[in-house]
Amino acid sequence: MPLLITFYGDDFTGSTDALDFLSKAGIKTVLFIEPPSKEQLSRYKDVEAIGVAGKTRAMKPDDMEEELNTAFSSLKNLQARHVHYKVCSTFDSSPDIGSIGKAIEVGAKIFEAGFIPLLVAAPVLGRYCAFGNLFARMGIGSNGSIYRLDRHPSMSKHPTTPADESDLRLHLSRQTDKKSGLIDILQIEEEFSKTKAAVDRLLSEGNEIILFDAMYQQQMARIGEVIDSYSSADKTVFSVGSSGIEMALGAFWKEKGMISTTPDWTDAGAVGPVLVVSGSCSPVTSGQIAYALANGFKEVAIDTEALAAGGNSSEIANEHARQAALLLSAGENVLVHTSRGNDDIRVRNTERIFTEKGMPKTETALLYGTLLGEISRKTAELYPLKRIIIAGGDTSSYAARAMGIEAVEMIAPLSPGAPLCKAYAPGSSIDGMEVNFKGGQVGKEDYFLSAAG
Repeated sequence: MPLLITFYGDDFTGSTDALDFLSKAGIKTVLFIEPPSKEQLSRYKDVEAIGVAGKTRAMKPDDMEEELNTAFSSLKNLQARHVHYKVCSTFDSSPDIGSIGKAIEVGAKIFEAGFIPLLVAAPVLGRYCAFGNLFARMGIGSNGSIYRLDRHPSMSKHPTTPADESDLRLHLSRQTDKKSGLIDILQIEEEFSKTKAAVDRLLSEGNEIILFDAMYQQQMARIGEVIDSYSSADKTVFSVGSSGIEMALGAFWKEKGMISTTPDWTDAGAVGPVLVVSGSCSPVTSGQIAYALANGFKEVAIDTEALAAGGNSSEIANEHARQAALLLSAGENVLVHTSRGNDDIRVRNTERIFTEKGMPKTETALLYGTLLGEISRKTAELYPLKRIIIAGGDTSSYAARAMGIEAVEMIAPLSPGAPLCKAYAPGSSIDGMEVNFKGGQVGKEDYFLSAAG
């Protein structure tokens, strides 16, 4: 059976977000760490969609181009109806780091795209686009206030890609010369033929990227219908955006009868003490850490200053894993973290060391993520863990690789965009374990307690 869709996520938590919504739509999906070989694919039966959990959000454009040329070429060979470059729903990017414009240029060339649909709105995640401007709720799966992106308390102060422009067309114009057109919120409400005609007019005017507004979940199926109308048996549509792409296509395919079943998910339930590892500095995660520690979790605070100064990462991982395993053996839920938030003294002191050494911020994601993955794997060797929660979008991609994960598959919902998954990690202590990857903006204050069951 031909694949309905394949996707490349620019980080791990963003990729599990897409996995979540495809799986909930009834599309059997497997998320891989690297583009899978035919032999790997043969081990996963009845798959209708696959994803690749990438790490381009923390890369420079030249490195992105090399990575995406390989990944997109591999996905093209799978001949799916759609290929999606999945980005964060807050459009985290800049001309120098995680450039979405660069991804668009590479994808447009490889897939010989007539145009690139762009959909960032994801109403169920609290992400809304009106007249080209992106608005985001404070915290996914929460009841936080909604802010225009450039005034968002968290995203406007992002340590790597601070948002200073809410108009996505202007934001993109800094990253690519490709011209962007807009199907606005009023045109979305038109009947299908009129919306599609509006797209065709924009294309005739030389627009190569078409941004779709959306405010309400019921608008997603219409957007999916328009995007899908440009695909065919011999023509793959290459799109860019948040998991709104999966929501839109999934909703349309359900209406069309291409998806016949909706899974009956069971609650995750409790499995005994859990391990949480966090490399996030997000204010949302900071609040979740504080709540967890105030409600019984025990902490293991990583000495990031020693790590930054050139400490032996293997020895640091062994020591923190030993501490975590002792606490888990005593029946305690454990939270290992690189900081409690941006106000943590370790953040300032560690940044000073990195600056003195001339280390760019992109390297910290690799350093912290790899360490957190090693701590997780070594803790699982010392204690029979059943569930691990990994927090932090930029660090999760590297953590998953250090854990030895080959692929994950959703087994239960936890929070919108952050499902509980089964890990396939041949030869690693993580193999068969329940894992949950949470982006910095995801979840209510009690997230870690809820994830523990």
